[in-house]
Order: sequence, then structure tokens, then C-alpha cells
Amino acid sequence: MKSLLKSAAHFLFSLLALPLYCLFRLLSLIGAADSAFASFAQFLSLFPGVFGVYLRVAFHKFAMTHCDNDVVIGFGTLFSQQDTHIHSGTYIGPQCNIGKCTINKNCLIGSGVHILSGKGQHNFDDINTPLKDQGGQFEKVTIGEDSWLGNGALIMANVGKKCVVAAGSIVVKDIPDYAIVAGNPAKIIKMRK
Repeated sequence: MKSLLKSAAHFLFSLLALPLYCLFRLLSLIGAADSAFASFAQFLSLFPGVFGVYLRVAFHKFAMTHCDNDVVIGFGTLFSQQDTHIHSGTYIGPQCNIGKCTINKNCLIGSGVHILSGKGQHNFDDINTPLKDQGGQFEKVTIGEDSWLGNGALIMANVGKKCVVAAGSIVVKDIPDYAIVAGNPAKIIKMRK
């Protein structure tokens, strides 16, 4: 019975999100799709409670590369890139900032976690050109299945499956499967297997 009610709720919220998605598609034809996507993600991040969770998931199912039904996207969480995958069973806490990434199934993303689109988003080699004009390159970061990113972690590299990233850690190098990491920069403190 519970799964039937959830399915009905997902269907209802998909209907509610459809006009927003149509408006998003129209606006993305006029300007940059990622800018339009980020604007809609910001707007939808402001809806509190269960209503907000269902509405965010419904919209992102349409607008992202992939978003499963059975995920939770917390209040105040922002997405900046359409090319994002969120797989089943994933919980994303409030006030996260998520860039171009793949979050595999059954992940726990704590509050205030930032997943950047790699380490090369900003170039700074040319001293004669303002930093804002030097550009950069977005890379897709992968979070392995059944991994836990603690509150306030900053992720700039891939995290393997079944990893634990301690709260406040800054991940700048790829983390192997089953690792527990902590610190700035994050270092392996223990292996789970």
C-alpha cells in the first residue's frame, strides 16, 4: 500500500513539474541550458518539507541526464549542471551545492556538501588576464555506490564505492573503494575492507 501511495505521489508531482519543465526547455532555447537549469534548481530548492522533496525530484527527473524516483533532495540544495546522474536510494541533505557528477545508488550526502565539477573549473596561469576571463574545464565527478559524504565535505575528485568521507574533508585526489578519508587534503585513515 505504501509503495502504491508513493507511486501516486510521484505521478501527481510529475504533473505539477511538467509546466515548469516546459518553461525551462523554452528558456534554454533562448539562452544557455545550464544557466536556465541552475535558475530552476535555485527556485525549486526553496520549497520546504515533503512537498519540496517530491517537487524537486519530479523536475530533476525531467531536466537532468538521470534522476531516479526514490531519491531525496533536501531543502536549499542547488544543482548547477544538467549533466548530472542521481541513482536510486540516494539521500542529498539540505544546502548542498552539486555540480556535474554521477552519484551512484544508496549514497548519503550530508548537509552543506559541495561536489564541484572537478578541479579545473578555473584557470589562473595568465597573470595578465583577469581570473574571471581565463575560463576552465568542467569534469564529471563520480561518487561510488553506498558511499557517505559527511557534512560540509568539499569534493573535487572521484570517490570510490562504499567510502566514508569525514565531515569537513576536502577531496582533491581520487579515493579508492572502501576507504575512510579525513582532513584537508583528505587522506586515507582506514580501509573498510
